[in-house]
Amino acid sequence: MTKVVFITGGVMSSLGKGVATASISNLLSRSGYTVSPIKIDPYINIDAGTMNPYAHGEVFVTDDGGETDLDIGHYERFLGKNLSRYNNITTGQIYLSVIQKERKGEYLGDTVQIIPHITNEIKRRILDVAKEQNADIAVVEIGGTVGDIESLPFLEAARQLRLDLGFLNVVYIHVALVPLNRSTGELKTKPLQHSVQELRRIGIQPDIIIGRSEVELTESIKNKISLFTNVSVDMIFSDPDVQTIYEVPLLFHSQGLTRKLVERLGLRYREPDLSDWERFVHKIKSSDRSVKIYMVGKYTSVRDSYLSIVEAVKHAATEFGVRPEFRWVEATEVEKGKIDVESVIDSDAGYIILPGFGKRGAEGKIKVLRYLRENRLSVLGICFGLQLMAVEIARNMVGLDRANSTEIDPNTPYPVVDMLEEQKKIKMLGGTMRLGSRRAVLKKGTLVYKIYGKEVVYERHRHRYEVNPKYIDRLENAGFIVSGYSDEGFPDFMEMKGYRFYLGTQAHPEFKSKPLEPAPLFLAFIESIL
Repeated sequence: MTKVVFITGGVMSSLGKGVATASISNLLSRSGYTVSPIKIDPYINIDAGTMNPYAHGEVFVTDDGGETDLDIGHYERFLGKNLSRYNNITTGQIYLSVIQKERKGEYLGDTVQIIPHITNEIKRRILDVAKEQNADIAVVEIGGTVGDIESLPFLEAARQLRLDLGFLNVVYIHVALVPLNRSTGELKTKPLQHSVQELRRIGIQPDIIIGRSEVELTESIKNKISLFTNVSVDMIFSDPDVQTIYEVPLLFHSQGLTRKLVERLGLRYREPDLSDWERFVHKIKSSDRSVKIYMVGKYTSVRDSYLSIVEAVKHAATEFGVRPEFRWVEATEVEKGKIDVESVIDSDAGYIILPGFGKRGAEGKIKVLRYLRENRLSVLGICFGLQLMAVEIARNMVGLDRANSTEIDPNTPYPVVDMLEEQKKIKMLGGTMRLGSRRAVLKKGTLVYKIYGKEVVYERHRHRYEVNPKYIDRLENAGFIVSGYSDEGFPDFMEMKGYRFYLGTQAHPEFKSKPLEPAPLFLAFIESIL
């Protein structure tokens, strides 16, 4: 029988519950158990695909084309394996499924209600994902915080599942803030106490508590938490601020969390093999040389909008024993003239032209790109970044003054970037982009071929527009050559001939980067700067 570990959050969101879930999954996996981490998002959207990054951070794309919550990215990176769109469950998915079943007559005679129909659907989805992925243990993170009205059906389903599966097969872990009162130097447990009380009112008594704080929890604080939450002291763990999130599994294991959790699940304890993970963390923490990376984008005020790119850069930089020093450039401010382009040109740095939909900030990115190209700096353009590379070169090297993407200017006389033909027939926006893992055939003799070292590669995609094949000859005559084509005949990779590293990809290679297996394009990018 699959075991289920539920992870709930208290006091406030964005505490690092996703990293805690990923870390616990890491430890269980390295103990020899097959783990399926699942993220539950209580919003009514079917998926994260139609959300603004300001509202919810980046949209993480899975191999099978799922547009998921960014925590799925954490899970993949910490586990070192690829997950599915089904590892992200939303309220919208649950209600849509139940309503469709009702319309088909599957509940004929029933009054369809939250309990039992919605809660049964939640339980079914969790267990089906675990079964499909042959998981010994499903680690389920319930998004939001205890007390949110939208989370209640999921918490009720979690409560019921222990009755269904038995005490040894379901564990509840509660992650809550223990704030530090800086004026007195005290850690305050009252917010955590209240969130546990709220959880208990719902009918869930946590088995394990993780106190999220700036500093480690003292024994006296753990004793106080134990007294007011009815959780034994040896089941209370500290999650203080650390230098790198990849340190969290080691931190949890050093406190004995792995053993306590495995024993609580009625499983045989096996010491997890953390040797390569420890080496990776040590390498991050001991890096004394830095490399400057300028991140040029339109959502720079919310850095989680580019979370996977940031992590992919860290993975690659660690491989070379350096740490990235990020400099954020808001493309909209460049566009408005509030940032002088010359002020961000640094011959010792590398530049990533970040993805992002829409007109805002596009001209700012194009301004920056011209300077970068003319100064022959190391530049990686991702998705929209590649498209704007093509637009800039078409304008300033080919002589097509009003060249543009039809996304930005539908009336451009030179649609160097245009919507895919298949996309022009689509009416619904959700889940209809070119999504997931796609094949590209690389051209021998190019930098991209040298980087990957093979002719066929698979990277994940998320876009509606592509560089227009009608303009390829003119772009290539200017030196911006296609180094890899998709099966449909569109350029997936382009590079500036004769440059050290001026390269764009229509794909999102950041989504496949893992701490112990950095993405090839990011490795080559960092190497070109060093």
